Amino acid sequence: MKRIFLFVVTNLAVVLVLGVVASLLGVNRFLTANGLNLGALLGFAFIMGFGGAFISLLLSKPIAKWSSGVRVIDQPSNADEAWIVDTVRKFADKAGIGMPEVGIFEGEPNAFATGAFKNSALVAISTGLLQGMTREEVEAVIGHEVAHIANGDMVTMTLIQGVMNTFVVFLSRVIGYAVDSFLSKGDNRSGPGIGYYITTIVLDILLGFLAAIIVAWFSRQREFRADSGSAKLLGQKQPMINALARLGGMVPGELPKSLQAMGITSGVGKLFSTHPPIEERIAALQAAQG
Repeated sequence: MKRIFLFVVTNLAVVLVLGVVASLLGVNRFLTANGLNLGALLGFAFIMGFGGAFISLLLSKPIAKWSSGVRVIDQPSNADEAWIVDTVRKFADKAGIGMPEVGIFEGEPNAFATGAFKNSALVAISTGLLQGMTREEVEAVIGHEVAHIANGDMVTMTLIQGVMNTFVVFLSRVIGYAVDSFLSKGDNRSGPGIGYYITTIVLDILLGFLAAIIVAWFSRQREFRADSGSAKLLGQKQPMINALARLGGMVPGELPKSLQAMGITSGVGKLFSTHPPIEERIAALQAAQG
């Protein structure tokens, strides 16, 4: 449950904070004396939803460095680091993207890519991955992460999250208004009551979890594309198959919530898992042409 909670909490926190700030600043102009102005509410929900998603996107790289203890390789200090940087550069050139920052973090086998823009992303791999895999397998994992960047997966996930956030904000306030109207029958107050605020906050959280299930489903589909992208960058699919098979026998490292959608890790639940089962990913690669 801890990983499921962490997967949801960051985006929810941003949206909830924006909602509280908006309320304190009196931005709830969709609440009128005649009831809800649905057009104004939809605009408010759109700004809130996509604002929260894009704030999370812009913060993704610095948060990744801080939360995982990533050490960016500015100047390689040994042959392994030089090889990693050269491998990332080779794949970035082949994929037609700018050279990402390259980093290493201590921990069990894992890797991730993050960042707001294709040409200024971050690729980080763990010491456990370097120690537990062959160079060909590590190369395949790096190809997988570069494919995430080349496919624009960070932005795609942000847009999907923004759409989900918009619906969450919109529906929670419509239902909150309905609940508050029911509870306040006969009252002569002009503004929303406590029923509105409590219902809105509770539904922001509950609907946020439902939205996370949909976002996780989209994330699982992107993993297949990144696996295929790695095979194309390497010119063969067997190294990625071998890397996945080895990962299936490992205990992947725990990534912070904000990185799980970009990392290589086994699923923790059918609904909230951001990655398909290893077996399904291997089967998809084996069935692919070439």
